[in-house]
Amino acid sequence: MLTKQTTQRVGSYVPSRSSSDFIQSWTMPEYVCDEILQYYKDNSEYHVKGGIAFEGTNTIRNDIKVSTDLPVSCNNNTRPFYDYRNLLQKYLDEYVSVYPDVNNLHRFNISEDYNIQHYKKGEGFKKDHCERDGQFSKNVKRCLVFMTYLNDVDDGGTIFKYQNRTVKAQKGKTLIWPADWTHTHRSQISETQEKTIVTGWFSYLW
Repeated sequence: MLTKQTTQRVGSYVPSRSSSDFIQSWTMPEYVCDEILQYYKDNSEYHVKGGIAFEGTNTIRNDIKVSTDLPVSCNNNTRPFYDYRNLLQKYLDEYVSVYPDVNNLHRFNISEDYNIQHYKKGEGFKKDHCERDGQFSKNVKRCLVFMTYLNDVDDGGTIFKYQNRTVKAQKGKTLIWPADWTHTHRSQISETQEKTIVTGWFSYLW
């Protein structure tokens, strides 16, 4: 089970303690990315069209977000997700070591299903947004966000509005950042390449 207990640092990148934007990154092993990509391809019958539906409506806003998603149960401990979540735990522990006040927050975990999201050329999350926006009741429980790029995209990534920072999509790069409005972001949309990510949330256990 993922918790915010502190463990020994493990990983290919130790985050900088001088960072003030609260966005940290690591490099997920290549084999994990490859196996998650293969899982996505092998389960095409479970793919769903990604988009934004506001609570209380059935209207999907494809003008805001266009993708093809594969939901992953937060209880899925089969390979490759067992390895993926164990590495996320280590990255989370390193994140907490950089920002120790996170230890003062209520207990949190991956308690919400997460997604593999595939973006074709020209697709993406086009609108500035945050992950704790109050549109859905479950959103208010989100504390931190995680995301891993599963492939390289030369002209794609993620734009963080208030941090004035664009993160390039590089295979294995894994980000953790706060879920609230301070970290409003959107896709840097590529017109030349496709992009696949894994993304989800560490949510408060209320």
